[in-house]
Parts: sequence; structure tokens; C-alpha cells
Amino acid sequence: MLLAAMVVVFLWFGLSPAATQPFPTLRATLTGFEETPAISTGASGSFVARIRTDAIDYELSYADLESAVTQAHIHFGQPGVMGGISVWLCSNLASPPTPAGTQSCPTPSGTVSGTIIAANVVGPTGQGIAAGQFDELVRAILNGIAYANVHSNTFPAGEIRGQIRGTNFSGTGP
Repeated sequence: MLLAAMVVVFLWFGLSPAATQPFPTLRATLTGFEETPAISTGASGSFVARIRTDAIDYELSYADLESAVTQAHIHFGQPGVMGGISVWLCSNLASPPTPAGTQSCPTPSGTVSGTIIAANVVGPTGQGIAAGQFDELVRAILNGIAYANVHSNTFPAGEIRGQIRGTNFSGTGP
């Protein structure tokens, strides 16, 4: 009986907080070297997020882009491959193509934060993620198949990019 109680106490208190949380904290370091093809730029950035059951809270910071920021997104794509847009994080483009309610991007440096819900997921339908499929976006992120990207006037396809990884998972599967 004492042994069973000790096992329960060990399991309860012995597990790290990361092991008891259902989803990881997500991070990405954005550089021009992660772009496809690689970009030589002094710009840098970071993406930090936390998945909840039906939402993702995020903060995207970037600095020293070579020209005005045009937009930032989460894309569906593995390392070294361009993928379609899943979520708009900010935009300075006219609507459309920018979804209504998307916040403006500070330029050339700044921070944006917000909460992603199913209504913010725009696809990419051609890659199997339909608009509103929040669970598919989360599955892609947990499998290491999503990246954060900041676009500028100088580099319209993207100036800095970083693959999104969890702090307590390998990025190779849930």
C-alpha cells in the first residue's frame, strides 16, 4: 500500500510541466537563410505561440527588414519548401486578398500578437486544408510542417522565415 502511494506521488509530482500539458509552446526563429531560396538580409524575427483546445495565442516580432513590411503569415510547408498561406498574422495590403479584420503590420520593425481561431484559417485548400479547419492547422504544426514568414517590398515572396517547432516535441509527429 505504501509503495502504491509512493508511485502515485512520484507520478503526480515527478512529471515535468511540459509532460503534463496537452500541447507544446511553439517557437520559430526567423531569418533570411530559412527562406526558399535563401535571402541575404540583416532582418530577424521570432514567433512564439501557445496552442489551446480551440485557439492559438501568438506573438510575432521582427526587426531590421530592408523595406516596408507587406504581410506576415503562417504557411503550410515543410523546411525548404514553399507552402500556401494558412493564417494571416498581419498585413498592409488592401483587402482583398487580406481577410477582413487582419491587423496592420508595423514596419520595418515591430511586434504583433493575437489569437488564431478556426475562422482565421484560410487554407491552403490546394494542399488539403480547407478554410476553418483549425484541427488540420494544429496537426500540421505538431508535425513540424508549418512556418512563420514575414514579407517586405524588397522581398515580396518573403524576407524572413522560421519553421515552427514545439519546445517539448520533436516536430516529427504528435
